[in-house]
Amino acid sequence: MTAANVTLRLLDKADKEILKLPRSVKGAIYDFQHKFKSNPHATGLKLQQLKGDSKLWSARVNDEYRALLLQLGGDDWLIVSVRHRKHAYDNPERLAYSVNRITGGIEYVDLEVVEDSILRGLAPAGRPAAQESTTPPQEPPTSAGPAEAAEQPPALFADWDAEQLTDLGVAEPLVPVIQALTTEEQLLGLIDFAPQLTGEVLLALYDGTPYDEVLERVTAPVSASEPVDREDLQAAAERPATMVTTTDEALRNALEGSSFNRWKVFLHPTQTKIVERDYSGPARVGGGPGTGKTIVALHRVKQLAEQLPSGHTKPILLTTFNKNLAAELRSRLLELGGEALLSRVDVSHVDQLALRSVREAEPNSRKQTIDDAQAVREWRALLDELSESRWDAEFLHDEWSQVILGQAIPSRTEYFRARRAGRGKNISRSDRAAIWQLAESFTQRLDRLGRQTWDQVSERAARLEIEREQRILAVERQREDAGGRDNIHLQDGSRGWLRYRYRHIVVDEAQDLRPAHWKMLRAMAARDRNDIFLVGDTHQRIYKNQVTLGSLGINIRGRSSRLNLSYRTTRQILRDALGVLAQEKYDDLDGSTETLAGYHSVLSGGHPQLRPCDNWEAERHDIAEMIAGWGDVPHEQIAIAVPTNQMASELASVLAQHGIRAVEIGSDGPRGGSGVHIGTMFRFKGLEYQHVIIAGASDGLVPRAAVERLRTNDPGRYAREIQRARSLLFVAATRARDSLTISWHGAPSPFLEPLLSKQS
Repeated sequence: MTAANVTLRLLDKADKEILKLPRSVKGAIYDFQHKFKSNPHATGLKLQQLKGDSKLWSARVNDEYRALLLQLGGDDWLIVSVRHRKHAYDNPERLAYSVNRITGGIEYVDLEVVEDSILRGLAPAGRPAAQESTTPPQEPPTSAGPAEAAEQPPALFADWDAEQLTDLGVAEPLVPVIQALTTEEQLLGLIDFAPQLTGEVLLALYDGTPYDEVLERVTAPVSASEPVDREDLQAAAERPATMVTTTDEALRNALEGSSFNRWKVFLHPTQTKIVERDYSGPARVGGGPGTGKTIVALHRVKQLAEQLPSGHTKPILLTTFNKNLAAELRSRLLELGGEALLSRVDVSHVDQLALRSVREAEPNSRKQTIDDAQAVREWRALLDELSESRWDAEFLHDEWSQVILGQAIPSRTEYFRARRAGRGKNISRSDRAAIWQLAESFTQRLDRLGRQTWDQVSERAARLEIEREQRILAVERQREDAGGRDNIHLQDGSRGWLRYRYRHIVVDEAQDLRPAHWKMLRAMAARDRNDIFLVGDTHQRIYKNQVTLGSLGINIRGRSSRLNLSYRTTRQILRDALGVLAQEKYDDLDGSTETLAGYHSVLSGGHPQLRPCDNWEAERHDIAEMIAGWGDVPHEQIAIAVPTNQMASELASVLAQHGIRAVEIGSDGPRGGSGVHIGTMFRFKGLEYQHVIIAGASDGLVPRAAVERLRTNDPGRYAREIQRARSLLFVAATRARDSLTISWHGAPSPFLEPLLSKQS
């Protein structure tokens, strides 16, 4: 028997078990799979059928451990568990495997472990208590007598019968256990052992989500699209709901990786469907922090690249809104597919892409590109020179960058007709005329200084790419008219034959791109199947760029998906982070509203800490002492987010006094070696840490005091700034994986009121 006709797969739940085993055992498992695929019946593997089951087998991994395998059919095998040899053969009748009748995926449950660990007290850290027990298995507790029933708390899921639970996709062998649960502690303990869909369904019901909504938002997206034959294990193993890996490289990643980089191997069935779907045009994926939107984008890039014809070009663009996120995407794409994948993908942040387009057309331009803060200072200087006091510099800069440049408006007449959605304050025709004149003066001022803003660069790039697209379309029309023949005179002779820059464009953090960015991107790829794929969450919009994609030529109607399960943040942190958003309404990038209804986590941990301090000095020392008390926690897994750069510097100085090194997070990401990462809240988009501290969350800082002055002067702008400040705090809070601490001095931020009232 040769390796060519033996398939060995690894079940997701088995991978999670293996991650907790010693490194030497992981190495033995990797060696085992090679030997097994070469000849599963080799003497040293000791492959044997478990008593009472024709499909469940055990095989020797090393002297201490055994693999439990399902024979799917013929020479197709699935590792469902790796157990110590002392327990590998205990009570095989308590090992339940089945094909879920809703998802069609294979599920495996060790009922003895579940019952001993959950219904008789949660197991200590390490191997579950049930597997150390020598007592015979027992049935779940039955109904108690009248006296006992009066003392017992009510069952958590008494409102749903067994049929309703299994209709939601709950694993049938676990239903008796589920119906006996009475505490949240038991429920959270069960989640560690239950199949993923079972955990998601139970937590949604426990959180109060109506049955029909759970059916629609949790179960329906992962339901099998065809009738399920529950006896056909091979067909079940091919479905997305059976999260498995088969290739040597994927198996190595699973065995050698950590729980936070399993993304390279295992995708949730909902994510798999989104990644593999054939879209008739632009598509969008939404979802809260930590739901795997970036993971989906990366796997989508890989899936698109695998369908390309062979070649050396880069017909796929992967882009995002800033430099450090683009660098992170490049690194992760390299992890996912190596140099072969990276060689077919252009990874570039969107401003760099725009600048490249402009420099290609204007190679002799040497203008200095300035950021928004510098641009606002130039606006103030211009207004002072003109003694203009009707509008402030921030308002004019936003109007110029978001409306005039954002929509690539070429003339005053077009500006009179321009939509100002989301701008709030209405302005008259005469106001528009005056603003247009000021914008022209401002542009001339920048020209004299040899400067340009990033908004100008993106607007110029959008114009250039639109013109290029129009030339391409003209060539295509001429070719059609000429019966398929090319006219060389219509081609761009200086740069070769005209063609679209990309076949596919994938955008991460889409909510933060400017309108001009979208116009540029739309013109860079032909309007075709799978042309643009974007992921983002408007609840995390931390810049002022609000767009309606449909008005920019990117129609995503009918091709939108949403991810609801957080893989990063615990339930406790998530609840408080959502409280920060209050009842604000957010758009969906296409004129409708976005919601985080159904957004949840199956991870559990401690509640966020709220720490008031008398003043900023006391707060800084309190934070330093807290970190010093964390002992062996790696400092690079600790992050501190603050409202301003000055506060970051002041806090870093105090940390140094306590012997704690701080690493600043700049525009390119963390600068320097290991140490506690510290920076403004803006810098934490796309990052994650075990422990996050949000410092200086005080009234007047979050949001900044200047915002309050807009409440009566410009209510629309005030509402937008408040929403943006909430989003910034929300982003910072949801960077945390294990713990979140929020501190302040003086009065706390009004955004913390829901958290404080809950603790009082």
